[in-house]
Amino acid sequence: MRGGPTVARPGSFSASFSCDFGNSSWPFPSLLATSYNWTGNADSNALEETPTVTPRMSRQQVLTLISVASVNFSSMICYSILGPFFPYEIVQIGAKFMLVSGLFVSSVCTILFGLLDKVPGTTTFVALCFIIRSIDALGFAAAMTSSFAISAKVFPNNIATVLGSLEIFTGLGLILGPPFGGMLYQSFGYELPFISLGCVLFLMVPFNMYMLPAFDAVPSTDSFFRLFTLPKVFLICFVVFTLSSGLGFLDATLSIFATEKFSMSPGYVGLLLLGVSLPYCLSSPLLGVVSDKFPSVRKWLMVLGGLATALGFCLLGPAPFLHIQSQLWLLIFMLTIIGFSLGMTGIPTFPEILNCAYENGFEEGLSTLGLVSGLFGAVWSIGMFFGPTFGGFMTQTMNFEWAATVEGVIGFLASILLGIYFITERVQTNRPSRVIDGETPEESAPLLGQSPTYSVQTQYQ
Repeated sequence: MRGGPTVARPGSFSASFSCDFGNSSWPFPSLLATSYNWTGNADSNALEETPTVTPRMSRQQVLTLISVASVNFSSMICYSILGPFFPYEIVQIGAKFMLVSGLFVSSVCTILFGLLDKVPGTTTFVALCFIIRSIDALGFAAAMTSSFAISAKVFPNNIATVLGSLEIFTGLGLILGPPFGGMLYQSFGYELPFISLGCVLFLMVPFNMYMLPAFDAVPSTDSFFRLFTLPKVFLICFVVFTLSSGLGFLDATLSIFATEKFSMSPGYVGLLLLGVSLPYCLSSPLLGVVSDKFPSVRKWLMVLGGLATALGFCLLGPAPFLHIQSQLWLLIFMLTIIGFSLGMTGIPTFPEILNCAYENGFEEGLSTLGLVSGLFGAVWSIGMFFGPTFGGFMTQTMNFEWAATVEGVIGFLASILLGIYFITERVQTNRPSRVIDGETPEESAPLLGQSPTYSVQTQYQ
């Protein structure tokens, strides 16, 4: 995901305070992140005109696209690169230490973001933005990878329930962050939103040091590559990728589409995004309980949720080949469907990957939990890089309607492939075998030196 606040050069900008506080590489939060724009004092009397879409991109547009893509790439690679080896470090240095140290690094980086307006010169400003953002991504990755592993370790029988319940607090933080940050920005300027948030994160360091127990773990020889190449895990990861890709796409394009299509102000666009976040927040705990109480249902929740998400994206525009007129109520309804179906698909994925790992001989313990957590986060981040980049390109070259349709088709393909795998797996598991009086053919076969007739007669004596 595109984590952290969008930083613009102070003093000459109509400030866009797009907040997904806390560096939203955490699974599922971008759907909850609400974008609000507050006009800074420097351009308070200026209104930006909506750029016209040209058949070919200008040189400035190409350079801008390259610049923004480089920011997304550097942010995502700093997180996703950690998947293959970070889980092993959890075992070596301890999950608690990694979580606390990650929080500390994120708190310091957030405070430093608030001081960037004091930096002279554009080149130095941009360079420090890259450096601080990259270090922040490392700290957040450490905290989130270990937090997943710790949650699964402490609640081994209720993983989905716990993760679903935690999404309520994730959603509340991300929903309340933008208006709170905007209020601080308008009242006190650029520095205070970041410094205040960084101080809150810093206070969480001693709190977690005191509250969290220590976890002992034995290093494992299980391979990250082996986990990823399991067919079932690979297909689930494909589904996770489509989820984060779709959310990244919405994060980058929905506000522009709603503003141009329905002449909505940025504030109303922020409220529009609640159509995704609220259904997700409210349904996640219930879906978590269902996933834990009925493990056999988890796989079909993922498939049905993925298909519903694909349908939502196809009708979001709607798709041009459907010849349905775009209406505001339909857009809101489809966002609601996407929000609910994201919970159906996303909540069961972590425990399902974990069960698959155990079924294939991975050791039960913190090392495997770290592997699954790292894999989940890495795949999610790759999707959050792909979604805005590819979706933005499709929107630029075609339009939002077609771009959303392509996202829906990718999600549909992933869900269908996963469904076919589950059906094949079920058929193979339930394949009937000949049984004679409760015995398999091997058990009822005659012993050496006995005739078949004698063997059958002795069974009834």
